[in-house]
Amino acid sequence: MSLRRFPNAVNISSEILGQQLKFRNGRVSQNRFLKAALTEILSTYAPQEPKKHGLPTDTILNIYDKWGNGKFGMILTSNVLVDPTNLEAAGNAIVFKEGDSHERRALFSHWAKIMKQDGALAVMQLSHAGRQTPELVNPTPWSASDIQLVSAARFTTYGKPKPLTTEQVKKEVVDRFVYAAKYAYECGFDGIQLHGAHGYLLSQFTSPTTNKRTDKYGGSLENRQRVIIEIFDAIRAEIPASTGFLIGIKANSVEFQAEGTTLEQAKEMCRVYESKEFDFVELSGGTYEKLAFCYERESTRKREAFFLEFAEQIRPVFNKTVVYLTGGFRTVFAMVDAINNNATQGIGLGRPITAEPDLPKKILEGSVNSAVQDSFNQNDMAATAMASGSQMEQMGRNSLNDAGRNIMDQISDFSNDETVQRFDQALADHLVQAGIDIADGKRPKPIVVFN
Repeated sequence: MSLRRFPNAVNISSEILGQQLKFRNGRVSQNRFLKAALTEILSTYAPQEPKKHGLPTDTILNIYDKWGNGKFGMILTSNVLVDPTNLEAAGNAIVFKEGDSHERRALFSHWAKIMKQDGALAVMQLSHAGRQTPELVNPTPWSASDIQLVSAARFTTYGKPKPLTTEQVKKEVVDRFVYAAKYAYECGFDGIQLHGAHGYLLSQFTSPTTNKRTDKYGGSLENRQRVIIEIFDAIRAEIPASTGFLIGIKANSVEFQAEGTTLEQAKEMCRVYESKEFDFVELSGGTYEKLAFCYERESTRKREAFFLEFAEQIRPVFNKTVVYLTGGFRTVFAMVDAINNNATQGIGLGRPITAEPDLPKKILEGSVNSAVQDSFNQNDMAATAMASGSQMEQMGRNSLNDAGRNIMDQISDFSNDETVQRFDQALADHLVQAGIDIADGKRPKPIVVFN
């Protein structure tokens, strides 16, 4: 397969990308690459059967079988939800006390095992969707306040959220995150990442846009960040740093919307993460109302990373907490440049690794200098996200052994114009059918593109 790649500005050594990252609790990542969290939405959905609800499927395990042979330093799961009724989407993996079973523990333990096949750290991303729960899943989700989400996403609507009481914050949020973290630890994961970005529940507390509370969880930045610190402290009380279990957080560098978290507020929150001894922070940005996985400025476009200029200003607040930056990296030159300029220590990769699950391995071996360059408009997040979703479905069709150890088996080459045209037609057909399914109260099927 001949893949068209992003042009590399300078043919530069990737040696620095292969350097280890050492965390404050003593753990070591074998290199600087992070497999960022992506949305598979391929777990079971059985809300009336807790033991069968939110179980990882063979498809998900096959996907991570490929990434587990990609030579990442750290691999994050997709959103693993801590509440069975407040989901990002029908089909999320879920960890919750009411649904515990030998089957669930066996599946999550196997998930951790395959993520660590070639030396990567396996980290579970824990999340609570809050008001970003689709209305079809839950018309009255929890949130910090009753500010309803109005999204431009096609076919997706969100209900009116219910503000959590002070007591419910402890029971429905803190306790659920702590339970899920302990579950991850017991299943063999090397750590967890709290999802505190992109408009999910924890960022609904930290953002002035969605937090209008007047109790101890509202008002000042310290109060708005309180729930995150309570979760961290409670996890550390159960799983001390001496165990080597990592606790990280995904944080917004900026929200790009009126009344949203500003750069200065993000810096202050990150100072707290450093002082509380979080092991790592992954910087990102945006919310469902203002998606930011595109280039806000031409200067950022030239340097590739979407949030690079914000990261450069936040990075100095960190001393021992390891910093990852995710979003936009496509060439070795830009990755190395970001590290040399001290904007980040680690490189998060998302969409490029659905086209090429072993991209880090190829970069570190020196066989490629950049990611596959698809033919989509890179600022059309909807199309590129759907394309990545289709590639993940293809990755999940069989295990690496069943694919004859061919890690690229069945993955669509979207650098090929004809394949993109076929995808565009499949996407159009999919959207028509999704509209019909939703109107009938059914869960839309994932888009599938056959090679």
